[in-house]
Amino acid sequence: MVNTVALFWALFVVCVVNMVRYYSSLRALLVVLRGCDPLLYQYVDGAGFFTAHGQPSKQIRLVRYIYAQRYLDHHDDEFIRRCERLRRQFMLTSALCGLVVVCLVSLAVWY
Repeated sequence: MVNTVALFWALFVVCVVNMVRYYSSLRALLVVLRGCDPLLYQYVDGAGFFTAHGQPSKQIRLVRYIYAQRYLDHHDDEFIRRCERLRRQFMLTSALCGLVVVCLVSLAVWY
């Protein structure tokens, strides 16, 4: 029989690994963005994105920009590819985090 707690921890580890991949892809996107579109880079607070004094409202602009697929009209193909990858990773990570929360609630009810 499969141990449910071990299954939960395995799912949790997969979720954390995907979060790290998402973070890494976001950093790579910001590096590409700095080179291909400096105005958009400033608009989304690229220099202060991962600092303690970063502006969350500007960071949310990048999330909305990618989620609404406004990057499809961009002139740089590499930037478009990275945005597509980041969007897919965001959806996967969100789904996995939701699944981890559901599993945690299920374990709390079960035990």
